[in-house]
Amino acid sequence: MTAATATPAVPATATRPRLAVLIDAENANAAHAPALMQRIRDSFGNPTIRRAYGDWTTPQLTPWKKLLLPLGLRPYQQFPLGRGKNTTDFALVMDAMELIYSGKVQGICIVASDCDYIGLAGRIQEAGLSVYGFGQRGCTMAGFVAACDAFVFLDDEVGPAA
Repeated sequence: MTAATATPAVPATATRPRLAVLIDAENANAAHAPALMQRIRDSFGNPTIRRAYGDWTTPQLTPWKKLLLPLGLRPYQQFPLGRGKNTTDFALVMDAMELIYSGKVQGICIVASDCDYIGLAGRIQEAGLSVYGFGQRGCTMAGFVAACDAFVFLDDEVGPAA
């Protein structure tokens, strides 16, 4: 399901699924974050776990730092272990795997515009949970879009990121 496909809103009277929102902040644009969180609440469920992963010591994540408190996001620090290493990706995947088997959530939202999470999306579904992907058009590989139960292109929600 893509952003072009209508996503039914979760009725207010229904039991809203508990969701984990896992954000690869090094790979997602902070300008989309408020609309992202609203879309999750309106269309998919209750974002009870909200985490943003990255190296918070870098200037690259300054826009995200301003949104942590207003959006209730918990920053997860990932120091770089070497050039080109995916420490943020690995931390997000490990936490997602833990959440799958914790019984705390019925679905996981992965916010990233790369293909590193295709396998994770499949594991989430194998465990009987829903997986929702969020990313930017033109950056997100078709395989990640296809691996999710629903995928939202954030550019379509709020326009291209600045």
